Order: sequence, then C-alpha cells, then structure tokens
Amino acid sequence: EGLIEFYDSFKDMFEFFCKNTTIHGTIRLVCSDSNRMKTAFWTLLLLSSFGMLYWQFALMFSQYWAYPVVLTMAMHSEPKMFPAITICNLDPYRFELVSEHLVQLDRMAEESITFLYGINTSARLFHMNDRNIHIKDLSSIGNLSRSSFKLSQNFSLLRTTDLRSGKKHSSVGFRLCNATGGNCFYKTYSSGMDAILEWYRFHYMNIMSQLPVIINISEHEEQIEDMVYSCQYDGEPCRPSDYVHFHHPVFGSCYTFNSKGTDPFWTATKPGVPYGLSLILRAEQKDHIPLLSTVAGVKVMIHNHNQTPFLEHEGFDIRPGIATTIGIQQDEVNRLGGNYGKCTTNGDDVNVKLLYNNSYTLQACLHSCFQHIMVQQCGCGYYYYPLPPGAEYCDYNKQPAWGHCFYQLYSRLRNHHLNCFDQCPKPCRESLYKVSAGTAKWPSAKSQDWVRQALRHQNGYNSTSNRKDIAKVTIFYQQLNYQSVNESPLLSENLLLSSMGSQWSLWFGSSVLSVVEMFELLIDTLVLSLLFCYQRLRSKKTLR
Repeated sequence: EGLIEFYDSFKDMFEFFCKNTTIHGTIRLVCSDSNRMKTAFWTLLLLSSFGMLYWQFALMFSQYWAYPVVLTMAMHSEPKMFPAITICNLDPYRFELVSEHLVQLDRMAEESITFLYGINTSARLFHMNDRNIHIKDLSSIGNLSRSSFKLSQNFSLLRTTDLRSGKKHSSVGFRLCNATGGNCFYKTYSSGMDAILEWYRFHYMNIMSQLPVIINISEHEEQIEDMVYSCQYDGEPCRPSDYVHFHHPVFGSCYTFNSKGTDPFWTATKPGVPYGLSLILRAEQKDHIPLLSTVAGVKVMIHNHNQTPFLEHEGFDIRPGIATTIGIQQDEVNRLGGNYGKCTTNGDDVNVKLLYNNSYTLQACLHSCFQHIMVQQCGCGYYYYPLPPGAEYCDYNKQPAWGHCFYQLYSRLRNHHLNCFDQCPKPCRESLYKVSAGTAKWPSAKSQDWVRQALRHQNGYNSTSNRKDIAKVTIFYQQLNYQSVNESPLLSENLLLSSMGSQWSLWFGSSVLSVVEMFELLIDTLVLSLLFCYQRLRSKKTLR
C-alpha cells in the first residue's frame, strides 16, 4: 500500500495521470471533458502522435538492423615499411626428368603451327638449351615417368568457323570430352596465338605433373647475380638476407625482396626516386620453354608482406632495354565485419582450408577453394596450385577427362557460379598499392658502351645484343602519407537512442521520465484490475 496508489475507479486513475504527467497534451483530455468535440479532437491528436512516433521508431529499427556503414577517410604521414617486391625472369626451368616430353611437345607445337598457318618455326622458335635441371635421387622415378607417360594426341589444335550476323568468323581451339567421350565442347579462341599458348600450357601441366610434389632445387638454382646485376635500396646495396628465391612453373626463377617486412633496413623514411629500390636486371630471351609466354622481359609484382604473389593476376611486365620508374601510393582499407559486412581478420573463421603457408588473401582463398573442388569433382589437382593432403596432380594418362572437368569448373568460377566467392570473404584490414609508371630508353646510345663495360667488369656480363638484354627498374614511394578508408556504423546504439529521444521529444515534448510515468500507469492499471477481480470474486462468495 505504500508503493501503490489506490483509486476508486479507472476514471480517477486516468484523471490523476493526465493532470500530473509531464507528457504534453494529456491534460486537455481532462480539462476539456465538458466539450466532447475538443475531447475527441485531442484524443485523436494524441493517438495520431503515438502512431507517428512508433512509425518513426519502426523506420529507425529497420535501418539499424540493416547495419549500414559510412566510409570515413583519413590521411596519415609517418615512416612505414617498404612493400614486398617479387621479380621473375620469365624463364622456367627445363627439368631433366621431363625434358624428353618437353622436346616432344615442342615438335607437336611446331607441327600444329605449320598445319594452321603453314609457317616453319623450328629454326626460329624451338631451340634446345643444354642447361637442364637434374634432380638427385630420382632416377627410379625418372625411368618410371619416361616409360609410362605419353603425350596425348587427342587434343589437336583445330580451326573452326561459324556464322555470326551473316559473316564467317574463324577461331582456333581444341576439343575436350568427358570420361565417356560425350558432352564434348571446343575450347576456342578468336586469336590463334591465345589458342596455341593455352593448348601448349595444357599439355605442359600434364608433363609437369610427373615431377615430385616437393622439389629441392637449391643446389641447382640460379644465383641472384645471374638475374640481378645491381640492387640498391635507399642508396645502400642489398644484402643476401633481403630476398628469398622460389621457382614458378611458368614465370621461372623468382626473387622476393623484403618478404617478411620486419627488417628495419627496409623502413621508408623519405619519398622519391633516390630513396627507393633500384634494380638492374638481366632480360635475355634465352627461353628454355618458349611457348609458355610470348613476353620478353621481367615480371614484377608489388604486394604486402607474408603474402603469396599471384603474378598471373597482379604482376606487370618490364621491357628490356628500358628504364622503368614505378611510383607507388599506399591505401589502407579497414572493414567492420560482423553484422556490417563479411570479412575475416586472419582467415581462421573461413570454411576453406588454405593451401598456402602465407597470410590470408582473397586470391589465396579462391585458389584453395577451387583446388579443393577440383580434387572432389575431377579426382586430381591443377598443377598451378598446391595440393590438399592425399591428392595428386592431374595427368591425362590417368584422368583422361580432367581437362573437360577443369575448364567447365573454371568457367563457373569466373562467372561466379561456384560458391568460392561466398566462402572467401575479403580481409578486414588490407593494404592496396596504386602504381604509376614512366619509361625511357636505357642505356642510351652514347652511354651503352661504358655501361656494358661496367657491368662486364663487375658482374661478368657478356652480351653482343643492342640494349635488348638488360633492363632497369626503380620502385619508390611517391609520398609517405597514405590514405586510410575506414568503415563505421551509420547508426550506432548511441545514435539510435539519441534519435529515439529526439522523436519522443518532437511528438510529446517529454523525456525518459515520461516513459517511466507511462510504465507506472500500466502497473497501476494492472494492479487495479487485479483488485477489482478479487473484490468481485469475494462478493460472489459472500452472496453464496
């Protein structure tokens, strides 16, 4: 009884509430009870205000539960770490274990080009290079490979014609069928060059699948001096600990500078060309496997530390006989994740098991996802990507229809019909590099003699070509300030409460205490209803 005020009727309780509440307009319901028209008007006005208030509340909550974000940009200026730089010489090794098969493939390519275009390319394109890479302790595997593997003749290059808009269009490609010989289609290209390169690469993948999964080429790898004649960063010569070496099946011998990003030597303190990474590179066209690529020069990629370089997607080419200056500008993107968007911090919460040992990237996840699906549906893995445990690389001697399966899967991936893009979110924090480049002939006609003499004296350089076997590249920060793009909630909890309070004040001119008064009215109504019910039951018992 000390906490609850008792009223004789609901009317008394309602009159007391209307006369004493802080909600505007309710007192007019009581003061104007003698005038029914005014009472009806104010009743309708209050109910309309309640309706508008809760309609606005519904809009706010629907917008809040949509979890919209707003992008904020900020500029930062501070010393930062130089990015990782990967260079490749576009000259893959010709392993002795599969050299005989590569020679046969070169002959097949020669015959195909002669059949398609009537051009004899043997003297100009296909030349044997004696420098094969021999792998120790693999003689038994090599003999087994030579005796069991055979190049397939079922994927010959053909010229096809079709009618489009009443005109004949010619294309070049090769035929692929499933395991039963049905559901065939032609992998065709409008450019014969693209068709020949893809056909050659398809056979090359089958040949390279004969090699063991893990190859130790440390005793046979090129020294960095054979590719990099000069290396300087911030005016200081590079050290042997500044790079790591790996071999790419298509892009050849590769070196990554500043791969870990932990050495203070690579801290960028000043912008500009003199304070960047300057390289003089060998760019000779001594191709071991000429039809893997028609590009001459060096492949370069700028990427984050501890990241697998996917040169086929993000790399660019450096021309021989050219000095290239590449200015980079860093942007940093920070995504919210959670309800506000799909992203991952380090890839631990992603359903795809990464096949790469470096940090999480979207490309690494997509390649891993595709390789897992490839192994499940095709029974083998694509040679470009690492293998899951227990799997083997595709070989059309063992899996005759793997090409048919692969190209269909890759087409579905490219058209976003596989669920890899749904399973692989973007990183929540990502550094992006904008690149701008300028080129000039190097060395010039007047300086090439003494430049060659200097390289010959210091690096054992020996060439008779006219400025076509060396290239210079300088990579530098254009400016040290970088732009960060951050996602933030458009409607946070505090902003939601503030907006609700603004709407409440707009329609009723009241505060949080007014809400408490309404709860008090509800409690009093409930208690009074229970008391009246109790009195009615008690009176019935008395009458009985």
